[in-house]
Amino acid sequence: MSVYIVGTLDTKGEEIGFARDIIQAEGIDVTLVDVGVMGDPEIDPDVGAAEVAAAADTDLETLREAGDRGKAVEAMGDGAAAIVTRAHEEGRLDGVLGLGGSGNTSMATAAMRALPVGVPKLMVSTVASGDTEPYVGYADIAMMYSVADIEGLNQLSRTVIANAALAMVGMVDRDPDVETAGKPTIGLTMFGVTTPCVQTAREWLEDQGYETIVFHATGTGGRAMEALIEEGVIDGVLDVTTTEWADELVGGVLSAGPERLDAAGEAGIPQVVSTGALDMVNFGPKSSVPDEFGDRLFHVHNPQVTLMRTTPEENAELGRIIAEKLNAATGPTTLALPLAGVSMLDTPGEPFHDPEADAALFDALREHVNENVEVMEIDVGINDDEFAIALAKQMDRYMEESTGT
Repeated sequence: MSVYIVGTLDTKGEEIGFARDIIQAEGIDVTLVDVGVMGDPEIDPDVGAAEVAAAADTDLETLREAGDRGKAVEAMGDGAAAIVTRAHEEGRLDGVLGLGGSGNTSMATAAMRALPVGVPKLMVSTVASGDTEPYVGYADIAMMYSVADIEGLNQLSRTVIANAALAMVGMVDRDPDVETAGKPTIGLTMFGVTTPCVQTAREWLEDQGYETIVFHATGTGGRAMEALIEEGVIDGVLDVTTTEWADELVGGVLSAGPERLDAAGEAGIPQVVSTGALDMVNFGPKSSVPDEFGDRLFHVHNPQVTLMRTTPEENAELGRIIAEKLNAATGPTTLALPLAGVSMLDTPGEPFHDPEADAALFDALREHVNENVEVMEIDVGINDDEFAIALAKQMDRYMEESTGT
């Protein structure tokens, strides 16, 4: 077993050495990767800063002479990612540990994000109690708040670092003995307002022998699914909830980026795509909504989440974008339209019920989708059991055709 520790040995050598000694005392090998740029390491690295810089197609002297901390952090993070990726591919890495402030966190987590899901990743950080999304992204990185700054060893830092070191030992030294392969795997996307549909479809698919992974369509969820499709973890996609595109188009806080809906089509795997929660754009507390949207229709989901109804014009553009994404697919693709409402809030009597906006969405999809995309239209709401089962059966048909069973 081997743990890689990524950190700046010119400033955090004492603390990193303390973590290394604890891990080694448990019989685990440790490889120290130095991402420090400005000074000499306080303890000897196994992978020196010059080697890390070279892995990022630069050199240490260039980074030092430039004097640009931001560029140096980015380059050393890229180099560390290349180092740990190669070590993992060669079977020399079982887990990654990092500790430090924002710079250390940026570089160490860049390395962690390059590794597949399931490889233990633990970051002890001074910024772990704040907004960790820039560091974690959609990776399975465990963040531990350091409480005090990681500057010298004292009764507090020793305790926190020791706990982190032993946690890493436990993660790499114990086999969780969980089933990770064997069944065809379907990825599904869900929001609170599409939960009944996804639950019904998931249960039906699992009864047919599929493994299912449900992603919360909160931006990071969509990006995580796209990445796992690219890694080959997911064999088919039941993309019920494409709401992240509403945030990407209009400027909400839960965008998954412009690549959302690309991966399945590029991989050629079966996909059944619907229009879940395209009636809404997501913001934080009501006070955080930009002034430009002051005259729009809102629904306060909870004190931290404010939903804004999409307009007919926005829905028409969403229909065009999604149709273009599906047209580019190289595998079997179905577009499924729930004609009586795209979310819990978009049904008669609910605050976002807007037949004109829905019609703009559906008409644009019909107009722009090409003949390679099957279109399924059902005159029920998205959370109706009839719709959910129809989606699941279409997914099952595609999977049987793709496997020849």
